[in-house]
Amino acid sequence: MPTTLRTETRNGVRSIVLTRAADYNTITPELRDELSVAIDEADADHGVRVILLRAEGPAFCAGYALGSSTEAQAAERTRTRVWDSAADLRMISRYVNVYMKLWYASKPTIAAVHGWCIGGGTDMVLCADIIIAGEGAAFGYPPSRVWGTPTTSMWVYRMGLERAKRYLLTGDEIRAPEAARIGLILETVPDDQLLAHATAFAERMARVPVNQLQMLKLLCNHTAENMGLSTSRLVGSLFDGIARHTQEGLDFVARARAVGFRQAVRNRDDPFGDYGSGPRSRKHKPAKK
Repeated sequence: MPTTLRTETRNGVRSIVLTRAADYNTITPELRDELSVAIDEADADHGVRVILLRAEGPAFCAGYALGSSTEAQAAERTRTRVWDSAADLRMISRYVNVYMKLWYASKPTIAAVHGWCIGGGTDMVLCADIIIAGEGAAFGYPPSRVWGTPTTSMWVYRMGLERAKRYLLTGDEIRAPEAARIGLILETVPDDQLLAHATAFAERMARVPVNQLQMLKLLCNHTAENMGLSTSRLVGSLFDGIARHTQEGLDFVARARAVGFRQAVRNRDDPFGDYGSGPRSRKHKPAKK
């Protein structure tokens, strides 16, 4: 039985619900592998027409559970071999390929987002076909300030070149209403209406014959594919590894070992006054990549 998520099916909609609520649904190898199986099973089930991804707890996904990752990277310096970029690409691709299953699944995928959806959480959720968020949700890629780049590289394809640059070149937090206005997500609804609204929308979509849904999704997706999505994804994944091994990336790892990962993230974000360093931290505590 899965330990990081659960699934349920009603009216042609398969809900995949992330259940690591106490840890803000941060991404672990177990979550990655269980999500991969859940998407494949939903796509293969003839009784499912639409896949709905949502989460329990205060946040949809606060990124990767990275405290152990900084420790693992620090251990690289004790090895006789230097950093292996090809091996790093294989490692991160194990995650990226799972997120892209939301994009390549033959059936439509919808994400219902509440609370934080940042860092690696955006790598995942921006692969969904449609994103609906509660008004209190927030998005962003703070690792663009140090120690990462978006691996699935969906930002430009969702909201255009200049707006993607505006947010990736600062790492700034994007509140859900603004994310909807600039086209990063479809729409927002009051937080207490998110589940009902997203479920009703998914069930409405599920009334369409599944072959129609599959053809129309493929038709739309090929526009982005023809614009070079696969190349962008490869470059993003490669640069993510490089960013973790620049001098600044190594300095970030050293700080994390010295003062703890949460404090290292605060040091990174304090000058910008957002995420865990901003006023919203009274409600949420995202200290992840």
